[in-house]
Amino acid sequence: MKFLFDIFPVVLFFVAFKAWGIYVATAVAIAATFGQVAWLKLRRRPVDKMLWVSLGVVAIFGGATLALHDETFIKWKPTILYWLFGAALLVGDVVFRRNLIKAALGGEIRMPDAAWRKLNWSWIAFFAVMGVANLYVAFNFATDTWVNFKLFGGVGLMLVFVLAQGFFLAKHIEEKPSS
Repeated sequence: MKFLFDIFPVVLFFVAFKAWGIYVATAVAIAATFGQVAWLKLRRRPVDKMLWVSLGVVAIFGGATLALHDETFIKWKPTILYWLFGAALLVGDVVFRRNLIKAALGGEIRMPDAAWRKLNWSWIAFFAVMGVANLYVAFNFATDTWVNFKLFGGVGLMLVFVLAQGFFLAKHIEEKPSS
């Protein structure tokens, strides 16, 4: 269910783009992301950091798209998000010696430190590649192709990557000692 909540703005962006074009779609994506935060706040649920970052990036790049009437800014938004997430994982590991993937999942999953490092670095690489892929499609193909890639390519590749991570995790998970 969280996955559907997370891709909600992307799906609305896609639908609005197909119906009304890039500028309406951009406004819809901004509104949908604000709506997600408002929904969580109204339900007294925590808003995770990734959603706050996403809201900031969509507001800035979407706002620039609308204010300057230039779709270039919204095309950069996914890349900026991917690279920010990858950079956070990288800085956490290299600068602070803290594996943020392990920090998020370590309470639920026990694995050797080497497996956590591989998992962390695979996410860093994935986010770097996805950022480059987004730019490639955004600036070498028609906007319609980019919008299709944003929903089907981006979300599809993320699903495939997460499934691959599941197989990786399954090989390395240690049994918790019984109490």
